[in-house]
Amino acid sequence: MSPLFTPAHLGRIDLANRLVMAPMTRSRADNAGVVGELTATYYAQRASAGLIVTEGVFPTADGKGYVRTPGIETPAQIAGWKAVAEAVHDAGGRIVMQLMHTGRISHPSMQPGGALPVAPSAIRPAGQAWTDEGLKDFVTPRALGQDEIRTIVAGYARATRNALDAGFDGVELHGASGYLPEQFLSSGSNIRSDAYGGSIGNRARFMLEVLDAMIEVAGTGRVGLKLSPEMNLNDIHDDTPVETYSYLVSQLPAEEMAYLNVTLFGKPQADYHALLKPLFAGNYLIGGGLTKDAAEGLLKDGDAEAAVFGASFLANPDLVERFRKNAILNRRDPATTYTPGPKGYTDYPTLEG
Repeated sequence: MSPLFTPAHLGRIDLANRLVMAPMTRSRADNAGVVGELTATYYAQRASAGLIVTEGVFPTADGKGYVRTPGIETPAQIAGWKAVAEAVHDAGGRIVMQLMHTGRISHPSMQPGGALPVAPSAIRPAGQAWTDEGLKDFVTPRALGQDEIRTIVAGYARATRNALDAGFDGVELHGASGYLPEQFLSSGSNIRSDAYGGSIGNRARFMLEVLDAMIEVAGTGRVGLKLSPEMNLNDIHDDTPVETYSYLVSQLPAEEMAYLNVTLFGKPQADYHALLKPLFAGNYLIGGGLTKDAAEGLLKDGDAEAAVFGASFLANPDLVERFRKNAILNRRDPATTYTPGPKGYTDYPTLEG
């Protein structure tokens, strides 16, 4: 049997197979950040995955960075996600919620009261934000005070509790894609001179404190972390990424975590899997443009506990069955990735269909 179809245990989360559905923004929530029946259908269709990681969910209102993205703060948001978790569990699946605070990758039109987005430092990122009125240039964010940092950390903890109360099997911290945790971690977006800036240890402090807060709520074996060294998305940059990520991973509370997901794109200067896996004494997941054959090779060689697939799961709700039968895969329609409604969301055909 292919190792892809063998069971796995990621901390306290039991997987029927080793295919993990990656978090992918789909922009199907309403303007209040509430997901509905369509989202429950979308995730339930993909419940044959060993584990589903949801799209990024903002833990607090100031973490929202894109139109029609969901939150996990208000009663209505929690209720919407509860229906999703129930639908996935009823279909036999496992699901964790990714918590994503976008920090400076936002726009006043999506912030409470039209406020400036927040960040470790007041450095404006290059690029534009997707708003209800179309693309708008990013603005210079407001640098967070230390009391505000502690408030945001507490917000991640509350979001963790809300996700678990909604029935999720665990939570994942989004530590990549140029969002708030990576903004603190990276020298190009963090020029603070206090305990959260300067040295690599200080810049890693925010991410480590958030992880500790999430684990304090969830307990051992229910919290994961996603990293993407040198992905450099959203104008993020670090002067010494090898040293930065080596330090960060060496400081992770691996024995208390469910997993570390390292997803690589492009051509980084280092072999980060060879560098980071020996530093993490826990379940190591690999993603980034994998094929079935590549994933099987990683598992057979002991390079990963599970393989993470993104676009393949988006376009193939029955990806596990297609891999079992070596069937042809549907292709993703990029034009419908972020558009409202069922088209390109819940209407991808299965083999049976």
